[in-house]
Order: sequence, then C-alpha cells, then structure tokens
Amino acid sequence: MLYVYVILTFLVSFIITPFIIKLSKKLGIVDKPNERKVHSRDLPLLGGLAIFISFLIGVLAVSPDHVVHYSLLLGSLVIIVIGIIDDKYEIRASTKFIGQLVAAGIVIFFGDVQVGYINLPFGGVLDFGFLSIPITFLWIIGVTNAINLIDGLDGLSAGVSAIALIAIAGMAFIMNDIYVLTIAVLLVGSILGFLPYNFHPAKIFMGDTGALFLGFMIAVLSLLGFKNITFISFIVPILILGVPLSDTIFAIIRRIVNKKPFFAPDKAHLHHCLLKLGFSHRQTVILIYSISAMFAMFAFIFSMTTLWGSILLITIVLLLIELMIEKIGLIGEQYKPILRLIENIRYSITRNR
Repeated sequence: MLYVYVILTFLVSFIITPFIIKLSKKLGIVDKPNERKVHSRDLPLLGGLAIFISFLIGVLAVSPDHVVHYSLLLGSLVIIVIGIIDDKYEIRASTKFIGQLVAAGIVIFFGDVQVGYINLPFGGVLDFGFLSIPITFLWIIGVTNAINLIDGLDGLSAGVSAIALIAIAGMAFIMNDIYVLTIAVLLVGSILGFLPYNFHPAKIFMGDTGALFLGFMIAVLSLLGFKNITFISFIVPILILGVPLSDTIFAIIRRIVNKKPFFAPDKAHLHHCLLKLGFSHRQTVILIYSISAMFAMFAFIFSMTTLWGSILLITIVLLLIELMIEKIGLIGEQYKPILRLIENIRYSITRNR
C-alpha cells in the first residue's frame, strides 16, 4: 500500500514544480551565472520547496508514527526556512550554520536521536559517553552540507540523494524498520517528480532549500536506521553516502593544502574535475550517479559479509577512492603518490628486462 503514497508524492511534486518555477521567478529567487557556475542564464532556485511540499503531503497521508517524527518535521521546517532565506538573500555561512545547529538540536534533544555506542568487531563496546551529542551534531551537519556541496550540476544532488535514500530504504526493509522505510521512499517519490525539471538542461534548481533539506533528512534517517548497533552497521551509512562525504572531505583537505578558508568556494569538486577531463554535463552527472550506486552496492555487500570480508572490502573501496582522486586531481594536480609508485614499479620492471 505504501507504493500508492510514493506515487502520490511523485505526482504532487511533478505537478506543482511548474508553479514553483513561476513563484521563484516572481519573487526574484533565481541563481545568476558567474565564473564558478556552468549555467549561462538566470534559473529559478526554489525547487526544494516542491520536494518539501510533496513530501509533507505524503507524510500527512500516511501519518507514520515514531518518537522522532514531529521533531524531524520541525527540524526540517527550520532547514527549509533557512534555505529559502539563503536562496533569496545569500546569507552568511555562519548564519546557515546556526540554523543547522538549531534543526539538529531539535531532533537530538526532542527526538532522542543520538549515536550512543558501537559494538567493536573484535569484542567490546565503544561507548561515546559525553561525546555522543557532539558526534551526532557533527554527523547531521556534516551530511547536510555534504549534499549541498555536490549541488553543482543539473540533477546531480537530487539524483545522488535519491540513490542514497533508495539504499537507506533497502536497508530499512531488511531490518524491518517501517518508519525509516516510509520516510525514505516518500522522499524518493518527491525527488523523482522534481528531477525531470532539474535534469540537464535544468528549468529549475532545488537551491539550498532542497539540498540542505535532503541532506538533513538523509543524515537523520541514516542515524535512525544504523545507530547503536555494530561497527559494520556504523560503516554502512558512510558507504551509502560515499560520494558526497568523500567530496567534502577532499575539499577540506584541498583547502588546507592550499591554505584557503574552509568555506572558500572553488572549482575542484568531483564534478568540476570530471568536466575538465572532457566529460559532457550529462555524462558527468550519470557517471557520478553510477559511482553513488556502486557505493550503495558496496554498502549492501558490506552489511552481509563476514568481518574479514568487510575489512577486505573497505580496503578495496579506500584504494579505489585514492586512485580516483589521484587520477582526476581531486586534491591537486601534483598529488599522485600511488600512481607514481605504480609508474616507478613499472619503470623498474621494464628497465630490468
């Protein structure tokens, strides 16, 4: 029966997005082109509102029951308001951060969402104690901004979010977590209804309104689905969110290496690097979709394998990530330690023949 409500969110999102486009233009909430952006004309920015409204209608229709439910909706409303204000006035990063702290605090303190402990793979328990709340804040705000940071190409952030939510829904189904499954698939329906207007060439962007909202929801749902269990379960959401999290981490590393502020914008994110390599706009987006799907597949395999199989899989994933960032220059053009090592080994073998 849940599929009926997913279809409902899809249809509502698909139907109201053209009206949101008109509203966004009327209010002057548009994204203007500049040297960092790939579009060449003003585009409406309130697409996230269409996703939120359709999702809210789906939630009201289903009426799911969970201790975190109302705090989750209230927190998401705070995020939506902050996003709309930012899309209109481009508020300071510190102001957005305060809004995210408030939203995260609502679900942490009123919804009792916390990462309390992890059962370690070789026995014992890692109890976070007083660090539980700071770690939970860090996760929610980190994932929220990670989704926002990859929102650089038509349909990119929406598609990657949909893939992550499908993976979370799949895990929730396996774990019989009806609430997380319900919220995740309703969000997927809302995103898919919006995506035809957002895919290249986009008629509307979801803006910070949508990117922050989806990031916040993904962050909280992943905590609800995988908190307080095993080390393997702790790694699963990190794998599911492999693309946005790795892009964010390497952006931080890149800015440290180049001695730039953390919030300083640049054109060296994953999608920028792929465009520089000669991929078209659509090819870049589809390639990142594929990488996201691969991470989701790794997450499912990781959750079902043995401990040593998990360790082997993590080693392979980390090696693949390292090779990818070196190949495309995600940290910098000169950062290629493993590729240089492979080249030196190849040169030594060739010379000794």
